Amino acid sequence: MNYSNLFKVALKAILSHKSRTFLSMLGIIIGVAAVIVMMAIGQGSKESIRSEISKMGTNLLTVRPGGDMRGGVRRDPSEMQTLKIEDYITIRDKARLVAKTSPEVSASGQVIFGSKNTSTTIYGETRDYLDIKQWTVERGTCFTEEDVRKSAKVCVVGTTIVKELFGEDSHVDPIGKNIRFKNIPFRIIGVLESKGYNNWGMDQDNVIIAPYTTVMKRIQAQTFLSSIVCSALTEELSDDAISEITALLRANHKLKDDAEDNFTIRSQQEMMETMTSTMDTVTIILVVAAAFSLLVAGIGIMNIMLVSVTERTREIGLRMAVGARGMDILLQFLIEAVLISLTGGLIGIVTGWGISCLTTMIFHFPATIPLWSVCVSFAVCTCIGVLFGYLPARRAANLDPIEAIRHE
Repeated sequence: MNYSNLFKVALKAILSHKSRTFLSMLGIIIGVAAVIVMMAIGQGSKESIRSEISKMGTNLLTVRPGGDMRGGVRRDPSEMQTLKIEDYITIRDKARLVAKTSPEVSASGQVIFGSKNTSTTIYGETRDYLDIKQWTVERGTCFTEEDVRKSAKVCVVGTTIVKELFGEDSHVDPIGKNIRFKNIPFRIIGVLESKGYNNWGMDQDNVIIAPYTTVMKRIQAQTFLSSIVCSALTEELSDDAISEITALLRANHKLKDDAEDNFTIRSQQEMMETMTSTMDTVTIILVVAAAFSLLVAGIGIMNIMLVSVTERTREIGLRMAVGARGMDILLQFLIEAVLISLTGGLIGIVTGWGISCLTTMIFHFPATIPLWSVCVSFAVCTCIGVLFGYLPARRAANLDPIEAIRHE
């Protein structure tokens, strides 16, 4: 018996029991669809996170006061005041691998205009901060170096501030208007281009940016910096830039060779790798959980095939009696199992793709189906058909023709 005839016989046997065949496929369909959806959501989330971090600049470096906190040890409050204006000036003037740098001081509170108010955060920066964080002033202008030197009470605001204080449909031009933050008046000189919400649910447009000297002296009344943000010349030079900044700050802080750093430097690349690693772990856990349904589906196929062998014992005996070999019988049942498994896998892939698209359309959740996951799904379905179809096929091939013909 040639392979073409074996395929026709197997297909005819499958089509003659449509309901049973569909129930056998159901486990494969659900399992493959679940794996595809989990992979799509995991991959989409990773790409979305990378895109979000890239918007802030992949060469972004952040210097914070205090040593490395990842060990969970609580630091002395004085260690959170280790960054000074002199550190910013040193990095700005001496770091060769740093393109731009800005000191940072922040405060949270209520901003008020007339009878309206909203909660926000004001960031004290230099104008280089907008380039480092890839902000664009949509209307108006940014404050100048002269404003920084004079501690001028001017600011640029995000679109959320404009909507909350002046109304979404208001035709009032915010440029030139005075708002109050902790009773300190600030004149709006610019409105930032909208960035929307990031992947962590934070509204990036709910922000006020003012000269750092103004925030330090008039709002926080402090002499230390909350952080220093920098941009390396290129993403590839980020690690070298971190080493250079570390050496400059250790010299500034007069730290001995065996002393630990009293500051911490983090790069966007490090954040991206951490987030990607976390998402990979979550995706693997979800995929493994979904893959267990494929194991159950394989057992279901084996069960159905064993029942099929029992029901068709007499047919098997007749085929052997007219010359069919044990290998022909084994291949026939293996083909049936693989056909059930692959068809279920194909339907599962289409179902998973459809669910992923619906998830993106309805919930606006990023979902990207990697091509390799489809190929792996086909390979897994083939393996399930062969592995779980072999035992029933072997049992059918080993039947004694005489006993099989006598079977009722």
